[in-house]
Amino acid sequence: MLQLNIKILADKESLGRAAAEHAARSLRRVIADQRDARIIAATGASQFEFLDALTNEPDIDWSRVEVFHLDEYIGLPATHPASFRKYLFERLIHKTGLTRYYLLDGDGDPQSSIRQIGSKLQSKPVDIAFAGIGENAHLAFNDPPANFETEEPYLIVDLDDVCRQQQVNEGWFSELTDVPKKAISMSVREILRAKEILVMVPDARKALAVKRCLEGEVTPMVPASILRSHSNATIYLDTDSAALLSPGVSTTA
Repeated sequence: MLQLNIKILADKESLGRAAAEHAARSLRRVIADQRDARIIAATGASQFEFLDALTNEPDIDWSRVEVFHLDEYIGLPATHPASFRKYLFERLIHKTGLTRYYLLDGDGDPQSSIRQIGSKLQSKPVDIAFAGIGENAHLAFNDPPANFETEEPYLIVDLDDVCRQQQVNEGWFSELTDVPKKAISMSVREILRAKEILVMVPDARKALAVKRCLEGEVTPMVPASILRSHSNATIYLDTDSAALLSPGVSTTA
């Protein structure tokens, strides 16, 4: 079932550059072919180097790009350092001049935001989705056991303690009690509807999750394992995140 293209780079900076070059090529092609492109943007520490490199790629007409995002905490204001809206404004939207963005509001009326953004998202296909994989193998904020069946574009989900502790360890929150217990997440099936998926997963702390996703059973208990069912997905790893992979699975870029 493994259909993922696997690229292993020396370090997370090289990973970010290689993934950004890939994303830029895809964006230019889509814009040339159909004038506009729709993307899903991921957030979090795993995307730092990628977004920095992507926003510096030349010859991308960002005025023709629409962006949605994967997830957002419930009850966290957009001014909070951990807000994914704040993250995207600072690391993508303001740097590129993007004007067509549809961001989830978990601080107001989450259900209203889900309806409005979800309806817009499903109005036509997404061309490219960017994603990461959590330490518990989550995809977006779909923690295990993930819902592989729902056709809803976004869900309100409960965050497990492994996921929440990851946010503390990455420096977004001071302690576990500060991390919201609920979030809005794009559903697994909605992510899989994208025509192309690029997954960026650096760092040794993700190595076990990567191994479980690529070598174990495809199961809701390992949410990101479902990426192996997509016909056009590429996972970018560095040597640290790929360290536990069996030789037959590894492919060096």
